[in-house]
Amino acid sequence: MKAFSHYQAFRFLWLARPPGRHFHRDHRLWAPLTTDDFEAIHRCERPLPKNFNFAWDVLDQWSLKEKTGERPANPALWWVNNTGDEVKWSFQELGFLSRKAANVLTKSCGLKRGDRVSVILPPIPEWWLVVVACIRTGLVFMPGTTQLTLKDILYRLQVSKAKCIVAGEEVVPVVESIESQCPHLKTKLLVSPHSRKGWLSFQELYRSASAEHSCVETASQEPMAIYFTSGSTGFPKMAQHSQSSLAIGYTLTGKYWLDLRPSNVMWNLSDNSWIKAAMSSLFAPWLLGACVFVHRMPQFDPDTLLDTLTRYPITTLCAAPTVYRMLVQKDLQRYKFQKLQHCLTGGEPLNPEVVEQWKQQTGLQLYEGYGQTEVGLICANEKGQEIKLGSMGKRMPPYDVQIIDEKGNVLPPGEEGEIAIRLKSTWPFCFFSEYVDNPEKTANTVRGDFYVTGDRAVMDSDGYFWFVCRNDDVILSSGYRIGPFEVESALLEHPAVAESAVVSSPDPIRGEVVKAFVVLSKPFQSSNPEKLTLELQDHVKKSTAPYKYPRKVEFVQELPKTTTGKIKRNVLRNHEWGRT
Repeated sequence: MKAFSHYQAFRFLWLARPPGRHFHRDHRLWAPLTTDDFEAIHRCERPLPKNFNFAWDVLDQWSLKEKTGERPANPALWWVNNTGDEVKWSFQELGFLSRKAANVLTKSCGLKRGDRVSVILPPIPEWWLVVVACIRTGLVFMPGTTQLTLKDILYRLQVSKAKCIVAGEEVVPVVESIESQCPHLKTKLLVSPHSRKGWLSFQELYRSASAEHSCVETASQEPMAIYFTSGSTGFPKMAQHSQSSLAIGYTLTGKYWLDLRPSNVMWNLSDNSWIKAAMSSLFAPWLLGACVFVHRMPQFDPDTLLDTLTRYPITTLCAAPTVYRMLVQKDLQRYKFQKLQHCLTGGEPLNPEVVEQWKQQTGLQLYEGYGQTEVGLICANEKGQEIKLGSMGKRMPPYDVQIIDEKGNVLPPGEEGEIAIRLKSTWPFCFFSEYVDNPEKTANTVRGDFYVTGDRAVMDSDGYFWFVCRNDDVILSSGYRIGPFEVESALLEHPAVAESAVVSSPDPIRGEVVKAFVVLSKPFQSSNPEKLTLELQDHVKKSTAPYKYPRKVEFVQELPKTTTGKIKRNVLRNHEWGRT
């Protein structure tokens, strides 16, 4: 029985009670903000409002526009899967259903404003319901991929002090095996048609929950979300975003890079645990009143993607460069896309050849964007802007983006340095608030008058940015951000590994992949290298999220080190990329 088999049966019951309008306490003084207002705020042309809540100030306002006919009849969320299941929700339905979900979290689960909620679900409609419900109630949601392993989940629950985990059956056994080590975890909410001892059933509680719920009047800079982001050393950091940083902070991205309007249908292929999904599968489309489209595939399949573009009226597609590298190997002229008109990519460097091949076969331009979990979209190729093949485009407003040296000095065009954003008198509201419980890491993002990204590039005389490399050792593969420390730690757990160093290595499909240089312990030095490579890869897959495993392994006698014994990953990385 599928998780969504209950949808068709209960849909008419859900819609039997029409969505009600729920006001803030000061509703008589309230005037709704418009998209133009959000754009002016994002451009810093008008102040950030004292209070803001995306569910109330955006989603519920689109719901009202649906009632009055001011918005087209597009669904707000359109979800399908490979077996023919389909869910379509209007903004009115989304409001009605998310208020029920809000009551599940607060009344049934006993959660209170400010509590942290770990959400580890596949891309199913309940993911959007739970996230919107968290926003409505002032809970802090923390997305996680279902690929997370025991060690990953344990770390996240412990360091975040999460009060609740909302999960599917995929991770239930793992959570049950570690919950005794998570003293702050009070509630486990299961999203599944099956019940399980020790877990509250989302489906059962949801069916009986009231749809009457008053949205919490959250402050604009109150915490809303935490995203775990990998670094070159240590375990992932918790980047905290406010109620306004992601919501209002994606206005210009949605309008000018994604080029969205209420009539558009947006399909983004990012995993829901990444910030790219927050941008393109939630905040930006719904800020502009567009439809979020989701096709849940058990695993990525290019033929299914192309068939979906042919079958459904998707106007806007966003995917990692790896996806386009796979697609251009197909005979794309065989496919007649129903409505596709705007294609975007980001998350890793893009080959100019792929842009040319995509345009040659489909007639569509590919628009690259570059950003970070912490600050959103930094520069991009906008629609209508001249494209320079190989460039990431120009700066995105409201940011003043420059290339600086190690002392914080602005470098002239043509010189390589670090990508940085000029800071004004205050920390921009569209930035992340902080790395939670890590003030030193937060402070290290500032150099003089600039926020530093950790990426190196060149800006030409026309203001276009050309990516060079990461300043640190983080690996960007197929849109995933992988910290070498996590992979090295997993390798060192295996008795065959005495030392290891992990770097990026070029790959024609994924752009770059994880490569491990391994020094073997004495008992394993005569082992069969092919067999041992597979054994180490399987070990890493079981020890940490499978996407992090080293696709390449090289056994070496020693690793290059500094006089103090620190591994020189840059030497290995430069060798892999032919920069020696």
